[in-house]
Amino acid sequence: MKKLITVFSFILAITFNAQAQEVKTVSLEQTKGEFTQKGITLSEGSYVFNISNNNVGTDVGFVLVPEGKDVSDAKNHIKAAYVTKVVAEGKTESSNKVTLQKGTYKYFCPLNKTPQYTLTVE
Repeated sequence: MKKLITVFSFILAITFNAQAQEVKTVSLEQTKGEFTQKGITLSEGSYVFNISNNNVGTDVGFVLVPEGKDVSDAKNHIKAAYVTKVVAEGKTESSNKVTLQKGTYKYFCPLNKTPQYTLTVE
């Protein structure tokens, strides 16, 4: 019985470790009026977005919308991609985990009034 519990615990630990490694981080930086990364290509999977505010002069955020959807309508936003807290100048904040499937998305910051950039998932 002890061996069975040990083996089960080991398998459980490996499973949790594998799941934790599946989430990748995408770091994006904003300067006044723009993102420094003008486009992103990712593979399908789960991501956390880290958004940095580099001397924008105002708080910033992050919005991700599937291409073809009205970006001005919040119901089309991928809410998990929102940063969990607005990003103050000189700070970095993160989104929740977002699972992206193949397709094209638009990302932008309405607070910093950035253009809409393309995120492609292959």
